[in-house]
Amino acid sequence: MRVLVLGGTGFIGRHLVARLIKAGHRVNVPTRSYQHGRDLLVFPAFNLIKADIHDDQALDELLQEADAVINLVGILHSRSGQPYGSDFKRVHVDLPRRLAAGCRNRGVKRLVHISALGASADGPSGYLRSKAAGEAAVVDEFQSFPAGAYTIFRPSVVFGFDDNFLNMFAGLARWLPVIPLAGSRARLQPVFVGDVAQAISGALNNSRTYGHTYALAGFAHYTLGELVALAARWSGHPRRILPIPMFVGRMQAMVFECLPGEPILSRDNLDSLKMDNIYDGQMSPDLDIVATPLESVAPVYLRRKRRRLSL
Repeated sequence: MRVLVLGGTGFIGRHLVARLIKAGHRVNVPTRSYQHGRDLLVFPAFNLIKADIHDDQALDELLQEADAVINLVGILHSRSGQPYGSDFKRVHVDLPRRLAAGCRNRGVKRLVHISALGASADGPSGYLRSKAAGEAAVVDEFQSFPAGAYTIFRPSVVFGFDDNFLNMFAGLARWLPVIPLAGSRARLQPVFVGDVAQAISGALNNSRTYGHTYALAGFAHYTLGELVALAARWSGHPRRILPIPMFVGRMQAMVFECLPGEPILSRDNLDSLKMDNIYDGQMSPDLDIVATPLESVAPVYLRRKRRRLSL
């Protein structure tokens, strides 16, 4: 199968592309810069294409060469706005709508769309509200495409060797004697990137998943404070977690938002922590996946990172 993977050069994408190729698929990944996908060029049956997926003509040309499409594209930060900022609208809402419409127009019958656990039209953050709007756009477009089949996945926060979650907190622990943390009591259910890639890859030809939305959540619940403490300890820098009021965290986030580059924390990120990001149940039996425990993977790669930094 010829599979077009949008967002294929990102964290989840790199793991997914490897699994898709191992399963015998031919994979096309668009990118604005070849530099972003250079690590993937070692794979056979892989094609890195320079293209702007937000351009209608470029997206249409990409869809001409696809039997199935996987959309992994997502961002964590956006300019403010209601019900969500313009950046969230462009990436999380407009792109899925254009992509689903393009699939319908080009006769691409299979679309797998990656949303987020907790996505809701009345969610506490623009991120979660925009993710819900993106899901609705996909469903709406595919309702007028009788021959088409979509599947939506809602992963929790994803962990793995090159994640930007546990590794970020481990990095902070290396330099800070105490870690101040807003939202420390929010509950999360991290899911292993290998499980996410397996779910997406396996769903491509699994008719049981057609037209359904699935939560992808990990083996156990943790508070954010517990996860940060574990990341610090497993990386060799055990630290005390200092819970701080949300209003103080929002002040910190405002400062980060004013700094050049991508902020490490935004006020919208903190808004997402106003609700627990968990799933009360096992992953669907349709997916044939048993969630990988955090403790069986994270200590290994955080310890390896520590050794590399000490060399």
